[in-house]
Amino acid sequence: MQDFGDILDNRVLLTALVACVIAQATKLVVELVVNRKVNLKVLVETGGMPSSHSALVAALATGVGQVSGWASSEFAIATIFAFIVMYDAAGVRRAAGKQAQILNQMIDEFFQGEHQFAEERLKELLGHTPLQVIVGSILGVTISCLAGLAFKVS
Repeated sequence: MQDFGDILDNRVLLTALVACVIAQATKLVVELVVNRKVNLKVLVETGGMPSSHSALVAALATGVGQVSGWASSEFAIATIFAFIVMYDAAGVRRAAGKQAQILNQMIDEFFQGEHQFAEERLKELLGHTPLQVIVGSILGVTISCLAGLAFKVS
């Protein structure tokens, strides 16, 4: 059971998770400002501003750099991992979302009238725009730096 307690003492892990939660909560605020409505679905959906995936991995890599050193192998691994996740969020997942949008449009146009299509619509908002990824990564780095400063003070 002590091992689980050690996980809760891992400041790098906790900071990365906090960055992810803050990014996800920020989506609620963005939704409120842009669409003037409270949409709690954004707390659990993929996509949107800012990218919580990017905030998570950027905070993780920054925290690893702060703890293990900027020249460490651990920082290199975390940074490469972060770039892969952010590339995937803005590249592959975004492309899949665009394909889903086109397929949904084709189905809508093909089955106009009395034809029925019983399948569920494909999820279109899978990935992020490059701006959403950049904002998420800046948020993650900022939170990790602020947490690092707070840990040094305490």
